[in-house]
Amino acid sequence: MTPASAYSLRRRLLAWLLLATAVIGTAAMIDTWDEAVDTANEVSDRVLAGSALAIAERVIVAEDGSLEVDIPYVALEMLTSAAQDRVFYRVDGPPGTFITGYQNLPSIPRREGQAAAFENATFRGEPIRVAALARSASTGINSVPFIVTVAETTIARQQLTRTILIRSALRLLFMIAGAAVIVWVAVTLSLRPLYRFSEAIAERSPDDLHPISERVPNEVQGLVDTVNSFMVRLEGALEALRHFTGNASHQLRTPLAIIRTQLALAGRAMDIDVAKEATRKADEAVADAERILAQLLLMARIDATRRSASMQEIDLTALAQGVTADHVPLAAEADIDLGFEGEGDVMVLAEPLLIGELLKNLIGNALLYAGAGAEVTVRVRQEDNVAMLEVEDNGPGILPDKQAQVLKRFERGGTEKSGTGLGLPIVEEIARLHGAALALSQGREGKGLKVQIAIPIAG
Repeated sequence: MTPASAYSLRRRLLAWLLLATAVIGTAAMIDTWDEAVDTANEVSDRVLAGSALAIAERVIVAEDGSLEVDIPYVALEMLTSAAQDRVFYRVDGPPGTFITGYQNLPSIPRREGQAAAFENATFRGEPIRVAALARSASTGINSVPFIVTVAETTIARQQLTRTILIRSALRLLFMIAGAAVIVWVAVTLSLRPLYRFSEAIAERSPDDLHPISERVPNEVQGLVDTVNSFMVRLEGALEALRHFTGNASHQLRTPLAIIRTQLALAGRAMDIDVAKEATRKADEAVADAERILAQLLLMARIDATRRSASMQEIDLTALAQGVTADHVPLAAEADIDLGFEGEGDVMVLAEPLLIGELLKNLIGNALLYAGAGAEVTVRVRQEDNVAMLEVEDNGPGILPDKQAQVLKRFERGGTEKSGTGLGLPIVEEIARLHGAALALSQGREGKGLKVQIAIPIAG
């Protein structure tokens, strides 16, 4: 189903092209109109000036000293390029002397020797174009000045202007249409890599989340990189989900089987003590299942935080002291002496909840495996640019050759105590997420286990 906000890239580009060309075309047509008017006037004015010059050459001085002119009608026929236009002329002698022609025809004052002058005017209610040429006729002794004025209506000029404008508009429209076709074809060809990219995604199976290697233009490479990055993150999330469900189904199978068995025994028991014992064991299995599920959920949270960690500055001393204090009642029940060493602010950049879970796992492991009468100490101190977090006990510890093994998920250190096998792996995962280093060693005098985590100081 196509979203309501979807649009066609080709149509949008074509619309922008047409809008831009319409604006540019309008400006071009305005300029073309001005140019067409100037061109029509220039062409027609030359003919008009030629007619005036032809008439001026036929002006002579009569024997009585007056001016005479034999109008060459060929000169006037030069102006009749269009049947609709009408031609007018006028010849004036010395100032105040009219010789021949249309006496009411507007005239333009000119001086002898100047080029022809042109002007727009109105004659008999019609717009006309007037050309005036000043010359003089020689008597052999002196010269008699005169002015020849020739005018014509502007119908032919307007037709020429419209013809130039229409042809320019047709050429412009043809160019716009051609550009639109070229843009449509070019965009279609340019979008083919996107179509192939879409087909490459559509043809993939849902389980195939490998990066797409389809070749695309540089302008689209950012989109492909983003999609590939998303697919990598999605694959990581799905892998974490598969890992979680696989571990949960594997690790919860045993306690659930124990619960079912013990509840069945309790249901068939004829003795109340036997039923209570079976119920107690079922309750212990429920507690084990709860611990396993909590650890698995924590592992899943670590995986999610790795993809989008929300780090902030925290005081490691205050955090460790608070978590230690929360475990004092549990330590007392287990007959274990739990203490804390550290003072002063030790600021680190961390995710508070995960660092709290790291400490809970370390302290919980120590309380579980150290044994009654043992001592467990939590320490926080600063060494140069590193915050040192330590949890040390004097219990049975872990043999050196098994210390690497206990960092693997669901691996135990060989103790008979029950556990999920996730405590130290969770600690290592959280430490790695914070760029911290984890080290296992024996405690004081070679007894117990000391877990040391070096976390970079904030800032």
